[in-house]
Amino acid sequence: MLLKVFPDKVSLSRAAAEQAAGSIRRAITERGRARIIAATGASQFEFLDALTKAPGVDWVKNDWPKIDWTKVEAFHLDEYIGLPVTHPASFRKFLRERLVSKTGIVNFHWIEGDAADPAAVIREVGKELASAPIDIAFVGIGENGHIAFNDPPADFTTEDPYIIVNLDEPCRQQQVGEGWFADISQVPRRAISMSPRQILKAREIVVVVPDKRKATAVKACLEGEITPMAPASILRRHSNATIYLDTESASLLSPALQSALAQESQVMVSS
Repeated sequence: MLLKVFPDKVSLSRAAAEQAAGSIRRAITERGRARIIAATGASQFEFLDALTKAPGVDWVKNDWPKIDWTKVEAFHLDEYIGLPVTHPASFRKFLRERLVSKTGIVNFHWIEGDAADPAAVIREVGKELASAPIDIAFVGIGENGHIAFNDPPADFTTEDPYIIVNLDEPCRQQQVGEGWFADISQVPRRAISMSPRQILKAREIVVVVPDKRKATAVKACLEGEITPMAPASILRRHSNATIYLDTESASLLSPALQSALAQESQVMVSS
């Protein structure tokens, strides 16, 4: 895993979006389409805003991003079970407003979390997901170290593309803290989530993790054991993953790693 640290979430997001845009363009050039996985949540606001910017706006380069979004096939990482698409916390609503409506992606495989049979949803979307390799996955890290909705202890063994998971209290409290729900009683207890091993099958992974509230999870996942108790630690097993931090989310890293980052623009973190 390659680690990069930036002064703030805006510069972090722009750099991550530049890498993502280049990878999407390259996949379209080489294979005629790009298959992507999109993350949601407050940590992804600035990243998705940067990725979907039009050329000539503010800081954007004249050739940015020139992606033929009609050739992009997309999946999302997770969705609450039982939450309607009209709810402010719906990840379908999030992605439609912050990604699809801005780009014109026409081939998006939605996780219908409020369908009568979640198991059927998993089978259908999972079949489409596993039908060909994913070119690039965008993910974040939760305050409890989760990736997608794989809370600790995460299932590191299943090969199923999507699974039904129970959400733990720290995860549910994070959703309240981010303003998606008024209180924890309103947060669903179950969700559909892409499995950790499925995420690792992507050719490339871009991990966007800003903010001080993520610092404890970042330290555990980057410097602790690779363990289901720190679900995002499994990303260190991927040979082409880049994690983007700001100074706040990187603030609890060890002095040795902090020193290395101060001397180099990027540092390799081994498994």
